Amino acid sequence: MTPPYGAGSTTIGRDLVNDRLTRRLGTSDAVLIGLGSMIGAGVFVAFAPAASAAGPGLLLGLALAAVVAYCNATSSARLAARHPDSGGTYVYGRERLGEVWGYLAGWAFVVGKTASCAVMALAVVAYAAPGLDRPWRSLAAVAVVATLTALNYRGVHRSAQATKVIVTVTLLVLAVAVLAVAVAGRPDPAHLAPFPGAGADGVLRAAGLLFFAFAGYARIATLGEEVRDPARTIPRAVPLALGLTLVVYAAVALAVLLQLGPGTLAAATDPVAAAVGQTAWPGLAPVVRAGAALAATGALLALVLGVSRTTLAMARDGHLPRALAAVHPRFGVPHRAELAVGIAVAALVSVAGLRGAIGFSSFAVLTYYAVTNASALTLRADEHRAPRIVAIVGLLGCATLALSLPLPSVLSGAVVLAAGLAVLGVRRWVPTRRRRRR
Repeated sequence: MTPPYGAGSTTIGRDLVNDRLTRRLGTSDAVLIGLGSMIGAGVFVAFAPAASAAGPGLLLGLALAAVVAYCNATSSARLAARHPDSGGTYVYGRERLGEVWGYLAGWAFVVGKTASCAVMALAVVAYAAPGLDRPWRSLAAVAVVATLTALNYRGVHRSAQATKVIVTVTLLVLAVAVLAVAVAGRPDPAHLAPFPGAGADGVLRAAGLLFFAFAGYARIATLGEEVRDPARTIPRAVPLALGLTLVVYAAVALAVLLQLGPGTLAAATDPVAAAVGQTAWPGLAPVVRAGAALAATGALLALVLGVSRTTLAMARDGHLPRALAAVHPRFGVPHRAELAVGIAVAALVSVAGLRGAIGFSSFAVLTYYAVTNASALTLRADEHRAPRIVAIVGLLGCATLALSLPLPSVLSGAVVLAAGLAVLGVRRWVPTRRRRRR
């Protein structure tokens, strides 16, 4: 018999259940996958639009986003330990709140993170080959997506090993950048005045945009079916990954803000490299650009991994084509789901706008985590729940940040999520009508 999921469960062989994944990942693997998602997405993408929204108030926005992310992470970790299957909040919402809420979370995750994948693919090309015109830039981004889809297709263990290398190099590059600003730069405290600058609306908008950078810990929850001893591994890995990421973000945000000032930072396409380029060590700027491209690659690697697992879970329940629920007999991965996600992202990279996609993704993912916190409120004391205030703050925080995003992001996100719910409604209505006719 297959051992039960949860505390004390052992590694499951993929041949015991033909559509189940193999438990291969330990705590360090899970932490590194989360770091690879968050650091790559945040440091090199989100600070510029956040500075545009709030000026020096982006530092307050970063702190606010971190508080909401902590609440979400805590709720997610407790739920993942209780329901350690692939799919994350799609599973939690379905099991704790009902099918509609689970479907909403899964749909929000898939569409939001597919947009994030497109952003990361374009970021890789923008940093690695900034001189490319649009047709060639799109083709290069498609090539990046195809390469990483092939890596994920070969197995999650190989993806985790690649992520270890990427995260290590990225952290070294960021450390060098902060050191260059501190030692050879001209950090000016006057760049923090007036503080916070843009007022409460701007800080909230910046927090919503910066939340995009913290959302990588969802990769850990969506890999719940592939980690060893999930009841212990997931609650450890999530706060570790989030805490390490916050330390890195705070150091880099302060460095680039003091060096460039809010105006220059808001206009920069490569703010970390731009900050280093203005120091006495400008030769390090190309190194930072290379590190940024590598970090975005790592984020895309983990993003495709997480989206494909939620796609797998929804396909198992019939909310997406059931053919996507297949697990490769040799590599033990949801190969059809990964290919479908890769194709969707490749199609998006030719039309995606970087900042607009960040806002759209943030709205969808904040919706996803609102369902997470609502699900966590249903946990009983004997299910090792966190204090209820954590889930309450997380739920209210997600709603506030989502509605504080730029209006086009709110409207487009609401339309896409409503369209997904409409499809579910039609799918449930048609069989009911057929039964009535009989």
